[in-house]
Amino acid sequence: MNSNMEETTTLPLNISHVNKPMIFTNRLHMLLHSIALCFLFYYRLCYFFQPRATPPLLLPWILVFLSEIILSFIWILGQAYRWNPISRTVFPQRLPEDQKLPHIDVFICTADPTKEPTIDVMNTLLSAMALDYPPHKLHLYVSDDGGSAVTLNGMRVAWKFARWWIPFCTRYRIRCRCPKAYFSSQESDDDFGGDMEFVAHRKMIKEKYEVFKEDMLRFREDEVHSGDATGITSQNHASIIEVIQEDSRDEIEPVNLPSLVYVSREKKPSHPHHFKAGALNALYRVSAVMSNSPYILVLDCDMFCSEPDSARQALCFHLDPKLSPSLAYVQFPQKFHNISKNDIYDSQHRSAYKVLWQGMDGLRGPVLSGTGFYMKREALYGNYKIKGTELEPQQQFGTSNKLIKSLKQQNFTPDLVNGGKALPDEETLLLASCNYETNTKWGQEIGFLYGTVCEDVHTGFMLNCNGWNSVFCDPPKPQFLGNSTTNLNELLIQGTRWGSGLLDIGSSRFCPLIYGPLRMSLLQSLCVSELTYFPLYCLPLWCFAIVPQLCLLYGFSLYPKVSDPIFFIFLFIFLSSLTKHLVEVLTTGGTFRKWIIEQRIWMMKSVTCHFYGLLDATLKKLGLREGSFMPTNKVEDHEQTMLYQMDKYDFRTSKMFLVPMVAIIIFNMSCFFGGIYRVASVGDWNSMFMQLLLPCYVIVVNYPIIEGLIRKDKGSISTSVIILSNFLVTIIHFVLSPLLR
Repeated sequence: MNSNMEETTTLPLNISHVNKPMIFTNRLHMLLHSIALCFLFYYRLCYFFQPRATPPLLLPWILVFLSEIILSFIWILGQAYRWNPISRTVFPQRLPEDQKLPHIDVFICTADPTKEPTIDVMNTLLSAMALDYPPHKLHLYVSDDGGSAVTLNGMRVAWKFARWWIPFCTRYRIRCRCPKAYFSSQESDDDFGGDMEFVAHRKMIKEKYEVFKEDMLRFREDEVHSGDATGITSQNHASIIEVIQEDSRDEIEPVNLPSLVYVSREKKPSHPHHFKAGALNALYRVSAVMSNSPYILVLDCDMFCSEPDSARQALCFHLDPKLSPSLAYVQFPQKFHNISKNDIYDSQHRSAYKVLWQGMDGLRGPVLSGTGFYMKREALYGNYKIKGTELEPQQQFGTSNKLIKSLKQQNFTPDLVNGGKALPDEETLLLASCNYETNTKWGQEIGFLYGTVCEDVHTGFMLNCNGWNSVFCDPPKPQFLGNSTTNLNELLIQGTRWGSGLLDIGSSRFCPLIYGPLRMSLLQSLCVSELTYFPLYCLPLWCFAIVPQLCLLYGFSLYPKVSDPIFFIFLFIFLSSLTKHLVEVLTTGGTFRKWIIEQRIWMMKSVTCHFYGLLDATLKKLGLREGSFMPTNKVEDHEQTMLYQMDKYDFRTSKMFLVPMVAIIIFNMSCFFGGIYRVASVGDWNSMFMQLLLPCYVIVVNYPIIEGLIRKDKGSISTSVIILSNFLVTIIHFVLSPLLR
């Protein structure tokens, strides 16, 4: 019996799987594609030493060559993901008993109750409160960067409903513990469908959920009608911290619930608040003196817990004695519940979580994804633990003695753990003030790092540079489900923000190509570099959407003849890239249609939001623009949802985004048909085949834009956009044509 017990305790909590056939295929493709690129560069360079090179053709040749160099550069960076991808399996049943499990703090961030509906935020909160974990070891903190009374009231109402909801979930082993998702689902995830007691109990809980929603809506309407005469706004308010502890003894028998704390950090218009990273650091400090759990779960306000097991799955890595000493965080993939069958906006980010993050996991682990990760609190201490305590902690962490004690973990008892429901004191409020970080290392070396709106990538990268590892956990059932963008406008706004933030990292002193190789493996540095530089795709795509097509009209060949053996090198590179992408899509559960959609969205983003992200990052670097952050609108629009479910693109977006896309399609159509006419007249198909293939490819992949030009519904492309796009096409012809004459 003792030997059996010893064998059980030594069983691994997790195992990793290496797909050797996939690795072989990836590396073979790298080799063949790299050889082909060498031939391409040789061909391009030889042109400059040939006497027939003439000035009119030299500029487009150089532009195309530079574009091919940029594409090849980003491709080379991206191959690091494919060098050693792995997947993992966990065994939560092998964890220690509940009383030996560590405490966990849960951080949920919201900023705008208008764009982020309070009912959705509270559903996320309730799903986290109902995690399959000892309730006295869970402490939930909601950061309300808007300082909204609506959010605070929502938490009070949610606390009351939780006293009914959590016992119901526990008693009947409910898997989906987000009330909104549970009651709206057509399928039951429980085994009590025929139990009359369960049916009655479920009906009662649903009625209470409806009352819960009505209470929040009523309060919101009252707030809107009453207005605010205090002068307090989302950008100007003092620190507010409240421990939610409503007395509901008359409604139900005593229930053990996790701790729940509302935090709204102080904000002043004249003081930088560093967006989400600043909010997370405020929660980090406040939670350190209130609960000080060794692990932290970070969730976006719309990313609810769709399964109750994520904490135990993450601990299969954090409590693994082989991984734990250097493990900073466990990252779960972002998955979404509102994705249509064909996902026309590529909102589920298949490539990121099925290829890129698994590839980084085979090195030293992925960077952070902004939500759905379990972080070791100690990992955010910066160099405090590495260099030793001889450094003055006040110069790094600030003047709070309670915070300093929490770092040392000596003779320190957190308020919530000790007193149950302690009210925050002045020192705790100070930790959430906007001046607390002045002359400290917060956001520079400690906590979530500042300097970019992509604080997740920056923080994860720097943790890896400091010697920490990470893990990507992608179980068969998604542990978290969010509300993704399902319209073109929000997709492009979000893409612009991400593109600008990533390029901020790539152009800073923490440039992964320079800063990374000295502190981590070269392959891992290449992975992060590809993330930060992929918005540069906009430059070659703009070139390939214009220059070869224009040369086609005037009879200038930029590619070898079909009869020339080097032609097959160009054709191989083109087909190799497309085929490799297709294979990755098909082997990760996608379809041929999904492959086309990903190609299309890549083109749309590259010529719009990635270009504007590059422009925004450049202006910030030159000091001509300040950083900004606009939350994605999470409010559901029924018209947009209807178009989305019908697989129709909703083109009701800014002309800034729409005009370039439409102009490129019109330009390629005119050049294609004009080129066909010219080639048929002259008879030089042999030398113009590649330049006919490019506009044909652009037109076929982006046919929904052409469809939008002739549609008559509300999501179609407006007449004003068509006029402006034609005007832009005329300018392109007028400016560039003289260079080819």
